[in-house]
Amino acid sequence: MATRTSNTWRISAALADPAAARRRLLEILAEKSFRLGDFLLSSGGRSDYYLDCRRTTLDGEGGLRTGQLILHAIRAAAAPVTAVGGLTLGADPIVSAVAVVSAMLHGEAGAGAAPPPLSAFIVRKSEKAHGTGQKIEGEVRAGMAVAIVDDVCTTAASTVQAIEAAWAAELEVRQVFCLVEREEAGGRANLNALWRQRFPGQDCPFTALFTAAEVRAEHQRRAAAQAGAGEGR
Repeated sequence: MATRTSNTWRISAALADPAAARRRLLEILAEKSFRLGDFLLSSGGRSDYYLDCRRTTLDGEGGLRTGQLILHAIRAAAAPVTAVGGLTLGADPIVSAVAVVSAMLHGEAGAGAAPPPLSAFIVRKSEKAHGTGQKIEGEVRAGMAVAIVDDVCTTAASTVQAIEAAWAAELEVRQVFCLVEREEAGGRANLNALWRQRFPGQDCPFTALFTAAEVRAEHQRRAAAQAGAGEGR
């Protein structure tokens, strides 16, 4: 019991100080997820860097920090939601982390003292060929207010697919998040174009926790610090 209380307190403390949690998550992204080189992207373009955010979101601490910060952003937004989901595979560890952190905080605060836990759902890339044939895994129902998340936004193709699947299931998409935005290949513009088809004159309610430039700068800072420490030996 003491261990559970201690762990829950740490989650509360991180949400009480999101700036500190953000700094730590940036460090993890820079260390585990960022690589320099020559890479072919899923968009078909080439880049001198690559972001594999699953190395962060599938890491114990990285996943926890991601869940904490996405939950904080969801709670801070003006439009409340009851579920969080996204396209497999990038969103899978994120939505699970957000749902678990929300349940732990709710349990710590006690019934009625905190928002109810969020449920999580995963959007398949295609419908199952067996069983119910459903495209969305998780307990969702028509009219539910949801947030859509993804790990990296480049063209935003996977985020667009998740939003369209949510709309097809008659879910109300109120918030859209990504862990890292590359700020290239028109991802944000593509999301806005999709959103305006349904809501003329409105931009997509899209928020990125980090930009690729921020992660790159932290990666280079850490590399320079390590090089300096090596020379000082």
